[in-house]
Amino acid sequence: MPAPERIPPRGLTAADPDAAGLLARGELTVRGRIRDASNAALFCTVAQDGREATCVYKPVAGERPLWDFPDGTLAAREVAAYEVSAATGWGLVPPTVLRDGPYGEGMCQLWVDVSAETELLALVDGEEPGPGWKAIGFAEVGEGRTALLVHADDERLRRLAVLDAVINNADRKGGHLLPTADGRLYGIDHGVTFHTEDKLRTLLWGWAGEPLTAEAVEVLKRLRDALDGDLGERLEPLVSAAELDATRARVAALLASGVHPEPGGEWPAIPWPPV
Repeated sequence: MPAPERIPPRGLTAADPDAAGLLARGELTVRGRIRDASNAALFCTVAQDGREATCVYKPVAGERPLWDFPDGTLAAREVAAYEVSAATGWGLVPPTVLRDGPYGEGMCQLWVDVSAETELLALVDGEEPGPGWKAIGFAEVGEGRTALLVHADDERLRRLAVLDAVINNADRKGGHLLPTADGRLYGIDHGVTFHTEDKLRTLLWGWAGEPLTAEAVEVLKRLRDALDGDLGERLEPLVSAAELDATRARVAALLASGVHPEPGGEWPAIPWPPV
Protein backbone atom coordinates (compact mmCIF):
# COMPACT_ATOMS: atom_id res chain seq x y z
CA MET A 1 0.00 0.00 0.00
CA PRO A 2 1.45 3.43 -0.87
CA ALA A 3 2.60 5.84 1.82
CA PRO A 4 -0.19 8.22 2.91
CA GLU A 5 -0.48 11.64 1.37
CA ARG A 6 -1.40 14.55 3.61
CA ILE A 7 -5.00 15.52 2.86
CA PRO A 8 -6.09 18.66 4.70
CA PRO A 9 -9.29 18.34 6.74
CA ARG A 10 -12.24 20.30 5.39
CA GLY A 11 -13.53 22.76 7.94
CA LEU A 12 -12.92 20.45 10.91
CA THR A 13 -10.29 20.75 13.65
CA ALA A 14 -9.57 18.90 16.86
CA ALA A 15 -11.38 21.68 18.75
CA ASP A 16 -14.59 21.19 16.73
CA PRO A 17 -17.36 19.78 18.99
CA ASP A 18 -18.62 17.66 16.08
CA ALA A 19 -15.28 15.96 15.46
CA ALA A 20 -15.93 12.88 17.61
CA GLY A 21 -19.33 12.37 16.04
CA LEU A 22 -17.91 12.49 12.54
CA LEU A 23 -15.18 10.02 13.50
CA ALA A 24 -17.73 7.64 15.01
CA ARG A 25 -20.39 7.73 12.30
CA GLY A 26 -18.71 8.85 9.08
CA GLU A 27 -17.68 6.58 6.23
CA LEU A 28 -14.10 5.49 6.85
CA THR A 29 -11.84 5.10 3.80
CA VAL A 30 -8.26 3.84 4.06
CA ARG A 31 -5.79 5.97 2.07
CA GLY A 32 -2.45 4.49 3.17
CA ARG A 33 -0.37 3.04 5.96
CA ILE A 34 1.77 4.88 8.48
CA ARG A 35 4.88 2.75 8.19
CA ASP A 36 6.89 3.90 11.22
CA ALA A 37 4.14 2.98 13.71
CA SER A 38 4.82 0.04 16.05
CA ASN A 39 1.29 -1.30 15.53
CA ALA A 40 -0.88 -1.22 12.43
CA ALA A 41 -1.84 2.42 11.85
CA LEU A 42 -3.81 3.43 8.77
CA PHE A 43 -4.17 6.91 7.34
CA CYS A 44 -7.82 7.47 6.43
CA THR A 45 -10.50 9.94 5.53
CA VAL A 46 -13.87 9.98 7.24
CA ALA A 47 -16.87 11.63 5.58
CA GLN A 48 -20.52 12.29 6.36
CA ASP A 49 -23.11 14.81 5.12
CA GLY A 50 -20.59 16.82 3.11
CA ARG A 51 -18.03 17.00 5.88
CA GLU A 52 -14.69 15.25 5.63
CA ALA A 53 -11.62 14.96 7.81
CA THR A 54 -8.40 13.00 7.88
CA CYS A 55 -7.79 10.55 10.68
CA VAL A 56 -5.72 7.62 11.94
CA TYR A 57 -7.38 4.20 12.29
CA LYS A 58 -5.65 1.55 14.41
CA PRO A 59 -7.51 -1.77 14.21
CA VAL A 60 -7.35 -4.04 17.24
CA ALA A 61 -6.40 -6.87 14.88
CA GLY A 62 -3.15 -5.04 14.08
CA GLU A 63 -1.96 -4.68 17.68
CA ARG A 64 1.24 -6.48 18.60
CA PRO A 65 1.01 -8.52 21.83
CA LEU A 66 2.78 -6.98 24.85
CA TRP A 67 4.04 -8.89 27.87
CA ASP A 68 2.58 -6.44 30.40
CA PHE A 69 -0.74 -5.37 28.83
CA PRO A 70 -3.70 -7.63 27.99
CA ASP A 71 -4.00 -8.43 24.28
CA GLY A 72 -6.43 -6.40 22.24
CA THR A 73 -6.79 -3.52 24.71
CA LEU A 74 -4.58 -0.77 23.26
CA ALA A 75 -7.26 0.88 21.11
CA ALA A 76 -9.63 1.16 24.06
CA ARG A 77 -6.86 2.69 26.18
CA GLU A 78 -6.32 5.37 23.54
CA VAL A 79 -10.00 6.26 23.75
CA ALA A 80 -9.83 6.28 27.55
CA ALA A 81 -6.91 8.73 27.40
CA TYR A 82 -9.00 11.02 25.20
CA GLU A 83 -11.92 10.84 27.64
CA VAL A 84 -9.71 11.87 30.55
CA SER A 85 -8.11 14.63 28.49
CA ALA A 86 -11.56 15.95 27.55
CA ALA A 87 -12.60 15.91 31.20
CA THR A 88 -9.63 18.10 32.16
CA GLY A 89 -10.81 20.81 29.77
CA TRP A 90 -7.27 21.08 28.41
CA GLY A 91 -8.01 19.26 25.14
CA LEU A 92 -4.58 17.65 24.96
CA VAL A 93 -5.59 14.52 23.03
CA PRO A 94 -7.21 14.76 19.57
CA PRO A 95 -10.80 13.47 19.36
CA THR A 96 -10.64 9.67 19.53
CA VAL A 97 -13.37 7.04 19.28
CA LEU A 98 -13.73 3.27 19.20
CA ARG A 99 -15.56 2.08 16.09
CA ASP A 100 -15.81 -0.59 13.42
CA GLY A 101 -13.72 -0.08 10.31
CA PRO A 102 -12.52 -1.92 7.20
CA TYR A 103 -10.36 -4.21 9.36
CA GLY A 104 -12.66 -4.57 12.33
CA GLU A 105 -13.01 -2.64 15.57
CA GLY A 106 -10.31 -0.12 16.27
CA MET A 107 -9.34 3.31 17.45
CA CYS A 108 -10.08 6.26 15.14
CA GLN A 109 -8.36 9.58 15.93
CA LEU A 110 -8.49 12.91 14.15
CA TRP A 111 -5.29 13.68 12.22
CA VAL A 112 -3.30 16.66 13.50
CA ASP A 113 -0.96 18.62 11.22
CA VAL A 114 2.22 19.67 13.02
CA SER A 115 3.88 23.08 12.96
CA ALA A 116 7.62 22.69 12.38
CA GLU A 117 8.27 26.14 13.82
CA THR A 118 7.78 25.10 17.45
CA GLU A 119 10.80 23.59 19.22
CA LEU A 120 9.92 21.54 22.29
CA LEU A 121 13.06 19.38 22.68
CA ALA A 122 16.74 20.17 22.25
CA LEU A 123 20.27 18.94 22.96
CA VAL A 124 22.53 21.55 24.57
CA ASP A 125 26.13 21.68 25.74
CA GLY A 126 26.79 22.22 29.42
CA GLU A 127 25.30 20.82 32.60
CA GLU A 128 22.40 23.24 33.07
CA PRO A 129 19.51 24.14 30.77
CA GLY A 130 19.26 27.71 29.58
CA PRO A 131 16.36 30.06 30.31
CA GLY A 132 13.04 28.67 29.14
CA TRP A 133 14.19 25.04 29.25
CA LYS A 134 13.98 22.12 31.69
CA ALA A 135 16.57 19.36 31.99
CA ILE A 136 15.66 15.74 31.20
CA GLY A 137 19.09 14.07 31.38
CA PHE A 138 22.33 13.48 29.55
CA ALA A 139 22.45 11.63 26.24
CA GLU A 140 25.24 10.13 24.16
CA VAL A 141 25.59 12.05 20.92
CA GLY A 142 28.50 10.18 19.34
CA GLU A 143 32.28 10.11 19.49
CA GLY A 144 32.23 9.82 23.27
CA ARG A 145 30.46 13.14 23.65
CA THR A 146 27.38 13.75 25.79
CA ALA A 147 24.85 16.56 25.67
CA LEU A 148 22.04 17.63 27.93
CA LEU A 149 18.58 16.72 26.66
CA VAL A 150 16.07 19.43 27.57
CA HIS A 151 12.41 20.20 26.99
CA ALA A 152 10.71 23.59 26.81
CA ASP A 153 9.42 25.14 30.03
CA ASP A 154 6.01 25.37 28.40
CA GLU A 155 2.68 25.40 30.24
CA ARG A 156 1.19 23.13 27.56
CA LEU A 157 3.85 20.51 28.22
CA ARG A 158 3.32 20.93 31.96
CA ARG A 159 -0.37 20.17 31.57
CA LEU A 160 0.53 17.12 29.48
CA ALA A 161 2.89 15.97 32.23
CA VAL A 162 -0.03 16.07 34.67
CA LEU A 163 -2.27 14.15 32.27
CA ASP A 164 0.43 11.52 31.77
CA ALA A 165 0.75 11.08 35.53
CA VAL A 166 -3.00 10.52 35.80
CA ILE A 167 -3.24 8.00 32.96
CA ASN A 168 0.12 6.37 33.84
CA ASN A 169 1.57 6.85 30.37
CA ALA A 170 4.39 4.37 29.75
CA ASP A 171 5.55 5.91 26.46
CA ARG A 172 5.67 9.72 26.25
CA LYS A 173 8.22 10.21 23.48
CA GLY A 174 9.16 13.38 21.65
CA GLY A 175 7.48 12.15 18.47
CA HIS A 176 4.21 11.96 20.35
CA LEU A 177 4.14 15.74 20.91
CA LEU A 178 2.26 17.60 18.18
CA PRO A 179 2.37 21.42 18.29
CA THR A 180 0.08 23.09 15.77
CA ALA A 181 0.15 26.37 13.89
CA ASP A 182 -2.70 27.78 16.02
CA GLY A 183 -0.65 27.42 19.21
CA ARG A 184 -2.20 24.21 20.53
CA LEU A 185 -0.32 21.13 21.64
CA TYR A 186 -1.59 17.57 21.34
CA GLY A 187 -0.26 14.28 22.61
CA ILE A 188 -0.84 11.02 20.72
CA ASP A 189 -0.11 7.28 21.03
CA HIS A 190 -1.72 6.40 24.36
CA GLY A 191 -2.05 2.64 23.93
CA VAL A 192 0.17 1.78 26.91
CA THR A 193 -1.66 3.65 29.64
CA PHE A 194 -3.85 2.97 32.70
CA HIS A 195 -1.78 0.06 34.02
CA THR A 196 -2.30 -0.72 37.71
CA GLU A 197 1.47 -0.67 38.32
CA ASP A 198 3.56 2.50 38.16
CA LYS A 199 4.87 2.57 34.59
CA LEU A 200 5.26 6.29 33.98
CA ARG A 201 7.95 6.76 31.31
CA THR A 202 8.25 10.20 29.82
CA LEU A 203 10.52 12.93 28.53
CA LEU A 204 8.61 15.48 30.62
CA TRP A 205 10.48 15.11 33.92
CA GLY A 206 11.51 18.77 34.07
CA TRP A 207 8.99 19.60 36.79
CA ALA A 208 9.56 16.45 38.88
CA GLY A 209 9.20 17.29 42.58
CA GLU A 210 7.98 20.82 41.90
CA PRO A 211 4.61 22.01 43.23
CA LEU A 212 1.63 21.53 40.96
CA THR A 213 0.16 24.72 39.58
CA ALA A 214 -3.07 26.02 41.11
CA GLU A 215 -4.74 25.28 37.76
CA ALA A 216 -3.57 21.66 37.86
CA VAL A 217 -4.87 21.21 41.41
CA GLU A 218 -8.32 22.46 40.40
CA VAL A 219 -8.34 20.17 37.36
CA LEU A 220 -7.36 17.19 39.50
CA LYS A 221 -10.17 17.96 41.93
CA ARG A 222 -12.64 17.97 39.04
CA LEU A 223 -11.20 14.70 37.77
CA ARG A 224 -11.53 13.15 41.23
CA ASP A 225 -15.24 13.94 41.24
CA ALA A 226 -15.76 13.00 37.59
CA LEU A 227 -14.09 9.60 38.04
CA ASP A 228 -16.79 8.79 40.59
CA GLY A 229 -19.44 10.01 38.17
CA ASP A 230 -19.90 10.40 34.44
CA LEU A 231 -16.22 10.05 33.49
CA GLY A 232 -15.97 6.84 35.45
CA GLU A 233 -19.01 5.50 33.61
CA ARG A 234 -17.42 6.32 30.24
CA LEU A 235 -14.17 4.62 31.25
CA GLU A 236 -15.77 1.41 32.56
CA PRO A 237 -16.07 -0.23 29.11
CA LEU A 238 -12.54 0.86 28.15
CA VAL A 239 -10.33 -0.23 31.07
CA SER A 240 -10.65 -2.83 33.80
CA ALA A 241 -12.22 -2.11 37.18
CA ALA A 242 -8.80 -2.43 38.83
CA GLU A 243 -7.28 0.03 36.34
CA LEU A 244 -10.09 2.50 36.95
CA ASP A 245 -9.51 2.24 40.71
CA ALA A 246 -5.78 2.77 40.13
CA THR A 247 -6.56 5.92 38.15
CA ARG A 248 -8.62 7.25 41.04
CA ALA A 249 -5.74 6.44 43.38
CA ARG A 250 -3.22 8.31 41.21
CA VAL A 251 -5.41 11.41 41.19
CA ALA A 252 -5.77 11.20 44.98
CA ALA A 253 -2.01 10.75 45.39
CA LEU A 254 -1.25 13.78 43.23
CA LEU A 255 -3.64 15.91 45.26
CA ALA A 256 -2.21 14.61 48.53
CA SER A 257 1.41 15.29 47.54
CA GLY A 258 0.75 18.55 45.72
CA VAL A 259 3.80 18.01 43.50
CA HIS A 260 4.69 16.56 40.12
CA PRO A 261 5.74 12.90 40.49
CA GLU A 262 9.36 11.82 40.39
CA PRO A 263 10.76 8.68 38.74
CA GLY A 264 9.94 5.63 40.82
CA GLY A 265 13.19 3.78 40.20
CA GLU A 266 11.64 0.37 39.48
CA TRP A 267 10.88 1.14 35.82
CA PRO A 268 12.99 2.97 33.22
CA ALA A 269 12.07 6.63 33.59
CA ILE A 270 12.67 7.64 29.95
CA PRO A 271 11.22 5.74 26.97
CA TRP A 272 13.53 4.33 24.34
CA PRO A 273 14.07 5.59 21.78
CA PRO A 274 13.22 8.98 23.34
CA VAL A 275 12.02 10.51 20.06
